[in-house]
Amino acid sequence: MAGIAVVTDSNSGITQEKAGELGVYVLPMPFRIGDKDYFEDINITQAEFYRLIEEGESVSTSQPSPADVTALWDRCLKDHDQVVHIPMSSGLSGSCQSARVLAEDYNGRVEVVDNQRISVTLRRSCLDALKLAQGGADAREIREKLEQTGLESSIYIMLDTLSYLRRGGRITPAAAAVGTLLRIKPVLQIQGDKLDAFAKARTSAQGKKLMIQAIREDIEKRFGGLDEHDVDIEMAFSNDEAALLSFRDEVAEAFPWAGEIHYDPLSLSVGCHIGPGAIAVTAIRKQHF
Repeated sequence: MAGIAVVTDSNSGITQEKAGELGVYVLPMPFRIGDKDYFEDINITQAEFYRLIEEGESVSTSQPSPADVTALWDRCLKDHDQVVHIPMSSGLSGSCQSARVLAEDYNGRVEVVDNQRISVTLRRSCLDALKLAQGGADAREIREKLEQTGLESSIYIMLDTLSYLRRGGRITPAAAAVGTLLRIKPVLQIQGDKLDAFAKARTSAQGKKLMIQAIREDIEKRFGGLDEHDVDIEMAFSNDEAALLSFRDEVAEAFPWAGEIHYDPLSLSVGCHIGPGAIAVTAIRKQHF
């Protein structure tokens, strides 16, 4: 046996195929559409998912079962000394706390990281964990380092529609109706363990400018004036890659030092709450381990 196995869930945006390329393990998040159970990237594609929810099918999300979590850990521990499990933010799901309870039975061989991340910022944590493991850190040291630096990221998401927030009970039907009538494009933010409203844009163009300015201010103020050597700009989207690519050109122009900007589809667990057509931009502090 050798080394550390890095495990995350599909809320990282890492597909099963990409997981193999990166050398990590991805636990697929479960959800239910209509009367059928699905597992992200296992028995449903992104296109099939959005077709079903746009047809009005009801969607509910849930946590991975304890048996599925421990089965993956047990498989990893056949070939590795320890597991670092990096789930989505505990502020957005109970799966992190559930994993911590399960890890108590593993006598220190499994460390569960709670660093308040999701999507491409969670993916970045996995890459950081791999780098730390290659440098000789053990599972506990990796967990501690990732938790110390977890808040050094920001996400801004512009939604195309309010209807999915209404379906999930996040806003009232009346608010959704008014927002739709006025063609409001809500911009949400994730900083730490909270998903909050950030701004209401009247147009997509205005929303994009708001997000770019928010990222610029976070870099200059919240992150202490980082330069291009200290921050990554990354992006995510739900079911409209063309819209993402168009916005990526604007982001690249705003941050010319960013280089090739990585992007991924948002996980289906996120997509069921915000719907198709959302685009997100993030700033992530680089860790120079």
